[in-house]
Amino acid sequence: MTGFDLDALHRRARLNAQVRAFFAERGVLEVETPILSAAGNTDPNIESFVTGFSGHVDAGARERWLRTSPEFPLKRLLAAGVGDCYELGRVFRNGEAGGRHNPEFSMLEWYRVGWDHRELMHETIDLVQAALVSEGRRAEVLIEGYRQLFLDELGLDPMHASLDALQAPLAGYGIDPAGLTRDDWLDLLLTHKLQPAFPRQRITVIHDYPASQCALARIRAGDPPLAERFELYLGPYELANGYHELNDAAEQRARFQQDNERRRQRGLHEVPPDERLLAVLDAMPDCAGVALGMERLLMCLAGTDAIADVLAFPFADA
Repeated sequence: MTGFDLDALHRRARLNAQVRAFFAERGVLEVETPILSAAGNTDPNIESFVTGFSGHVDAGARERWLRTSPEFPLKRLLAAGVGDCYELGRVFRNGEAGGRHNPEFSMLEWYRVGWDHRELMHETIDLVQAALVSEGRRAEVLIEGYRQLFLDELGLDPMHASLDALQAPLAGYGIDPAGLTRDDWLDLLLTHKLQPAFPRQRITVIHDYPASQCALARIRAGDPPLAERFELYLGPYELANGYHELNDAAEQRARFQQDNERRRQRGLHEVPPDERLLAVLDAMPDCAGVALGMERLLMCLAGTDAIADVLAFPFADA
């Protein structure tokens, strides 16, 4: 490494200060939660770093997981009555290294009590617009339902199209279909056909996903049922993923178990679910939450496609 970009360090410091001012004005409390946990992330598409604690056995579980987000402890605080809160800190994801990914990165995650995902998407837009204004820019905004986006741009109904119809637009990409589910093909259509065409000076918000892509979101009954979640993009970059949060412990346990079943099918290490979260989830108030990748936002502000340009020390130089 020949040296770091001083302008990038100053831009990050300004953005961090701006985020804190944004939430202070809105009465949202900044908190800090553990980076090491006895529970991991069961999501089969995310790999965690795991380490061992060598101290006295009375201190707790020896196997510890570096957090992939602060979501679970933040929800425990919500269940305890902390109210609107956020955390800005480092998170870790194993195997995610490359031009646009770093295994260690900064995440901003916040929760609004009494809100749904539609209310929260507008606050997320406000935060991103404020960051752009600080750089003398502003973006147009498109808010589009997931189903309507696929119909408008691809002429496909993602809820009802056959698997062959979903695969056809991706025929030229050489994708190995082995083990891919319907949701995998929908994700590939989004990342390969839709996302790259999003205009760089536009904030695109997609909401109300297929119920099968609910993650930790509530499912709204209907025909078809929909997951109450949204994703926000600035240009082609996904910046944020938000939910009208599920607060049903039995349903959440079933989703964790389903995640681990998928892990077994893929030959991956099973991850212990967060029993402390499950013990209090029924007490968590109705709320919406969102996680935003700070490096992705910094890349957009700096006008670069390389995550190394916004880091003091990329993974290879850490």
